[in-house]
Amino acid sequence: MAKKKKIPTATFKVQGPGGQATPAPPIGPACGQYGVNPGQFVQQFNERTKHLNGMPVTAVVNVYADRTFDFVIKSPPASVLLKDAAKVAKGSGVPHKEKVGKVTMNQVEAIAKQKLPDLNCFDIEAAKRIVMGTARNMGIEVEG
Repeated sequence: MAKKKKIPTATFKVQGPGGQATPAPPIGPACGQYGVNPGQFVQQFNERTKHLNGMPVTAVVNVYADRTFDFVIKSPPASVLLKDAAKVAKGSGVPHKEKVGKVTMNQVEAIAKQKLPDLNCFDIEAAKRIVMGTARNMGIEVEG
């Protein structure tokens, strides 16, 4: 007899530091709300994201009727990757007037390649335009 495909009863997103998450808020309450054991989730999340070393990442969690779960790790937000590349602490408060940093076209392309599976586009050129738009809205100039 063929196995039945499990249908998720709930799906939610949670963001935490890669490899350093704890069951404290916001992860613990989000998991507990759907009947997921926060300790078990955090252990698996940290194991799968330890290479990211504290960089914030999003996980899309599917919860099933028997309280089991699985999750997919997304790439870090483009803004975090851009801040890291430009070596700035935060984006500009008035991005079109004052610029806080610069990134090269090669850095933009590397970020676009990393983000491509999670972006709403199919080719690298469109992904680069999305990343460049994010940089512009943060007050980071793109050179080249």
